[in-house]
Amino acid sequence: MRRERSFRGISMRLARHYLEGLGGEERDETTVVADDWRAELSAEKVGIGPTIELTEITVVFEGDEETLDPLIEQFAQKAMRAGG
Repeated sequence: MRRERSFRGISMRLARHYLEGLGGEERDETTVVADDWRAELSAEKVGIGPTIELTEITVVFEGDEETLDPLIEQFAQKAMRAGG
């Protein structure tokens, strides 16, 4: 199964750190893997007004549904705290 989620206001470094904290191992700057899931990260700047830009991190999660549901929820909770 493959799921894509985007998060604003966090860095690639912090996203990798959170994924490592959830049991993953960094393979390179954009890939974190675990025994039963994989995450590919990308980043882009997005405008939220006439003069403000934020980094938006997109994470493509791959794994089985039973693994991804709690993983994505835990990652989202960490990302919300960081961006706020």
